[in-house]
Amino acid sequence: MAKYSTNRGGGGGDGDSCELCGRSTAKLRRANVAGADLLVCPDCAPHGENRHADRKSESTDASRDGSERNRKKRAAQRTAKMYDSAKGDSKHWEEKGTNYEKDRLPYLVSGYGGVVESARQDAGLQLADLADELDLDEKQLLAIEQGRATRANVGGSAIRALEERLDVTLVDE
Repeated sequence: MAKYSTNRGGGGGDGDSCELCGRSTAKLRRANVAGADLLVCPDCAPHGENRHADRKSESTDASRDGSERNRKKRAAQRTAKMYDSAKGDSKHWEEKGTNYEKDRLPYLVSGYGGVVESARQDAGLQLADLADELDLDEKQLLAIEQGRATRANVGGSAIRALEERLDVTLVDE
């Protein structure tokens, strides 16, 4: 009869018997079977939780080094991709040469978005038409009308151009 998790073989106490089936053999190996650390024979070894360890140890060092390199490369690529997405894309304003330190957004009146939208509609202009006329990006003009000028990085010159074109007051002085 086998003795479980005693690290001794069953029967004679000489330590050369499988602790799972009791078979006497000199080829015992350590296996974790259902949470118990046992010395088992090759026939019982597949029941252990570390049954894939033998296959892993048979792999060559070169392939192990290659897979380690590939894993590190993929990890570095994922990290770089997350960094790029978190950093944001500033090319849309860098290409135009706008300097937002010199073109700061002034303090705006409360409800400036609705003022711009009403004035544009009263003038009979479409969003795209007014954006083209003032040489603004349509997304920036939409952001102004929605009250998101600060978050959309709209410059003060765009606000002043809208004030002049639509004859409204947007800057709170």
